[in-house]
Amino acid sequence: MTFPLIHSKGNQALGSSKIDLPSASTGMYQLSIRLKSGHNLAIRDRGGTSDPYVKIKLAGKEVFRSKIIHKNLNPIWNEDTSLLIENIVEPLYIKVFDYDFGFQDDFMGSTYLDLTKLELKRSTEVTLNLKDPSCPVQILGHLLMTVTLIHRESDPRDTNMFRRRNLTPSCKVQNAHLLEAHKKDQLWRGIVSVTLIEGQNLKPMDPNGFSDPYVKFRMGCQKYKSKTILKTLNPQWREQFDFLLTDEKGDILDITVWDKDTMKKDDFIGRCHIDLSGLSKEHTHKMDLALSEGKGHIVFLVTLTASAPVSISDLSVSALDNEEERHKIMEKYSWLNSFYNLKDIGFIQVKIIKAEGLMVADVTGSSDPFCVIELSNDRLQTHTVHRSLNPEWNKVFTFNIKDIHSILEVSVYDEDRDRRADFLGKVAIPLLSIQNGDEKAYVLKNKNLTGATKGVIYLEMDVIFNVIKASIRTITPKEQKYIEEEQKISKELLQKNYYRVRRCIMVLVNAGRFINSCFEWESPQRSLTAFLIYLVIVWNFELFMIPLMILILMVYNYFLIRSGQDSRISSMEELEESLIAYEEEEEDRSDKDAERKGLMDKLFAIQEVCIAVQTGLDEVASIYERIKNTFNWTVPFLTWLAVFVLTAGTLILYFVPLRYILLVYGIHKFTKKLRNPLLIDNNELLDFLSRVHSDVQVVQFHELHQESSQSLMIFKKKTG
Repeated sequence: MTFPLIHSKGNQALGSSKIDLPSASTGMYQLSIRLKSGHNLAIRDRGGTSDPYVKIKLAGKEVFRSKIIHKNLNPIWNEDTSLLIENIVEPLYIKVFDYDFGFQDDFMGSTYLDLTKLELKRSTEVTLNLKDPSCPVQILGHLLMTVTLIHRESDPRDTNMFRRRNLTPSCKVQNAHLLEAHKKDQLWRGIVSVTLIEGQNLKPMDPNGFSDPYVKFRMGCQKYKSKTILKTLNPQWREQFDFLLTDEKGDILDITVWDKDTMKKDDFIGRCHIDLSGLSKEHTHKMDLALSEGKGHIVFLVTLTASAPVSISDLSVSALDNEEERHKIMEKYSWLNSFYNLKDIGFIQVKIIKAEGLMVADVTGSSDPFCVIELSNDRLQTHTVHRSLNPEWNKVFTFNIKDIHSILEVSVYDEDRDRRADFLGKVAIPLLSIQNGDEKAYVLKNKNLTGATKGVIYLEMDVIFNVIKASIRTITPKEQKYIEEEQKISKELLQKNYYRVRRCIMVLVNAGRFINSCFEWESPQRSLTAFLIYLVIVWNFELFMIPLMILILMVYNYFLIRSGQDSRISSMEELEESLIAYEEEEEDRSDKDAERKGLMDKLFAIQEVCIAVQTGLDEVASIYERIKNTFNWTVPFLTWLAVFVLTAGTLILYFVPLRYILLVYGIHKFTKKLRNPLLIDNNELLDFLSRVHSDVQVVQFHELHQESSQSLMIFKKKTG
């Protein structure tokens, strides 16, 4: 990506007046921006005009948004903003959008501003050419702004000034008690994480026999409200909320359920409460509570996590560091206990040690990071380290493993006093890929796990599990994750899934062409060889040869990978690049504040169809990719399990007549429901394949190295 030419007021090029970069580490920079106007902007509306506004991003985070100028291709903004910048090597990313009421805003062009080419303490008038990254030759108009860059040493007074400036009076009044709790860290006793899952058999409050339920939470001065689910008595919310547990009397979480009404006051459906004092910490509790003063049940997950007052020395003492405790755990999951408590697969210990070089999330030039650790539906959280880009937590977490194919997710957030926590980075680690006892630095990724973001996190993990229990668990249904991101319509995701399916179909098409070429004798030598092989196999065919041939293919691929001829790396890199476009589109998605209820009702049916097609394409592509990755030894544990099953199947089919096998299988299938009426029927093969990683998951769970992460970030900027 080439940066635009920058001119000063005196028409003197500034390319020769670059800032001395080594001095960047001695303090902060203040960048003052005056967004003046735009000229000859792109037409995006039917009337031949646009409604433009400007977004400015720094280090992937939006730091400024201008007002909307309606129906004007030469808008005049004359808006001012001031930013504190830690690293001026990071360019300023500027995008222009056309505002569309009720629809996604249209892209009008983007550009970069190279801060290293600015002169210090000098007001510089900048003309920026707007371009579309997909067609960089075409210019979509110009932006005119004045920028001034000032270098300043770190001063605590600046920190306080910017903090006060970014807290509006309304926020101060509304969150006064909560802010006070944030300021007094020593009064925290922990963090209460509440996951609202669903409601069951709620009371109908509307004439149509349904309700539009939502839930209100209150603990002391802290309040939350869930989303509204329309026209249902069995709503599925799957939302998560965090509360601060202080030394004040606030151990009771009060929960009320309401029916949303547009023309009158909302109707009360029912109430329940949770006494937090009786719950154990560092453990996830599933609760099904009946509503008093009403009808129905509400299902929750509640987790209490110890916070900052716990000393680091206590946290550093782990169960596996004690030889006696380690021996007891090893014995618990030994081969001798393989058929005792089949649901308890194993044990994992995670040490969250520290992070380095995190993204700046606050205007003060620092962050207030904390970690969230998730394993299936268990969710724990560290304390917050205030005003640090290199936090040290030194906390130990332990989980019982219910499925060895689960993914450990470690997310880093910046705590904000008056709004939702800012995302800083995330890593997803399959349990089977963990190397016991090794402290490793993991490069943090973005929300979609498709590329690197700023910073690394240091983890040390130990996994102990029983292989037989894990193998049995593999062919049973996966545990449903209660809180997941809501599905959205995305053109980029739909296109990505389409290309994935097309790639799968092309493999079958190419295989068909190869077989047809043998029939057509395009290559006599190849056709003759195929003909002789076909005659030999058909003449000597036995049923045991089917799993034997699959077994031979797996062994062949195994030795191919061991010899260094691994084709998985190139395909994974190709998929990484294709996912970056989807990530860019998700970053630019913003919610509209205007009322769109009527319009969304009209588009609701279309949205459901699009989401179904989008999800269906993903499922079809994933099945092929999981089968392929089973043969490619992507998850060695699962492939070894397949090798064992295929070997056993080959021997059984060789020595046991087929009629006896079919007889046993038929008796088993016909009597399964009689033997256990409550048994949930399942397909063992599909359950096995659901544990194998698809190509997208291989990219998401791939561990980044610092060198490769920097190159990915450069590629992402160029394609932006």
